[in-house]
Amino acid sequence: MEQNIFQRAVFFFFLALFCISIFFLGKLIAPFFGTIILGVVSTGVFKPVFKCFSRRLSSRMASVLTCVVMFFVVFIPVVFFVGILSKEALGLYNMAKDAVFSNQLINLLENTHALDKINDLLARAGIEKAYSWNELIAPVSELGKVVGFSLFQQARAITSNLFNLIFYFALMLIVVFYMLMDGERFIQYLYDLSPLNDEHDRQLYEKFNGMAGAVLIGNGLGGLIQGCAGGLIFWILGLNSPFLWGVIMGFLAFLPIVGIGIVLIPTAVFLMLTNSIGVGIFMLVFYGILSWGIEYVFKPKVVGDRVAMHPLIVFFAIIGGLKVYGLLGIIYGPLIATLFLTLADIYFSTFQAMVEPAKGIKET
Repeated sequence: MEQNIFQRAVFFFFLALFCISIFFLGKLIAPFFGTIILGVVSTGVFKPVFKCFSRRLSSRMASVLTCVVMFFVVFIPVVFFVGILSKEALGLYNMAKDAVFSNQLINLLENTHALDKINDLLARAGIEKAYSWNELIAPVSELGKVVGFSLFQQARAITSNLFNLIFYFALMLIVVFYMLMDGERFIQYLYDLSPLNDEHDRQLYEKFNGMAGAVLIGNGLGGLIQGCAGGLIFWILGLNSPFLWGVIMGFLAFLPIVGIGIVLIPTAVFLMLTNSIGVGIFMLVFYGILSWGIEYVFKPKVVGDRVAMHPLIVFFAIIGGLKVYGLLGIIYGPLIATLFLTLADIYFSTFQAMVEPAKGIKET
């Protein structure tokens, strides 16, 4: 009896020390947590490149060449992309601030009778207030000013502190380098450390790996295609800031349910109101074909069945992730939702009968 008490005391003392060590280790890596997560996720994305190199080269050399490919494929385009984005975002902010866009839009809309029809409908509904185009366009102008200034600030922060960008990207490459060479041993170490069954650990890892691949490969490539196509249409039609709107549509494409329709549908309505009915209809058809093709043809072929998550959960996971974690929330949000849903599956399959015996007996 005394031996058991002593063993329990030693165990709880060890557990306390272990938790303290985890806490301090977490504080050490907290400033680099985002970089580590991006490195781990990028490792899964570039794993096929590493396997291709490792057929003829040693694992170390294959890992080095994979990091070199990442530098040219990711870093250089990002720097170029951020520079252009900064200029167009500043242009959008200046247009909204100087009311250039608002005045152009009002001049175009005043030639239509759409506002008279809107005021007539409101009067029939019992609302006697007559609205003017200035009142209706003011929120659009304010939104353009906020979006343009926010994007300009973020882009300027990245380009003005190029040393930090290089430093954190180099750290990410170091994570990728070692994960490509020793990733399997690291994962097995986590399996051994976890008190869960290896089957459950494997289930968690596979779900995380699948979701990360879906976000970066499926949604990333889908967003790139939709952003490029949307920006190209803006450029062909002569609309303002095609690159900027293409970038915005590329990020909106990550959101299920709404996606790039947030930009293209109001644009189509605006074109119809300005007597460009044919162009507006073409914009709606273009949006429908592009969204349908990406969601139901492209993504299923690229991602497959790796992600079985309801679109509404994905939608709120990304929105919440963006609000809490910023831009990286596009990745963090779905991963956190995946963690919860996977643990819920493990609970239903293994632990529910222990917690709720009646349900376990009923299901069996």
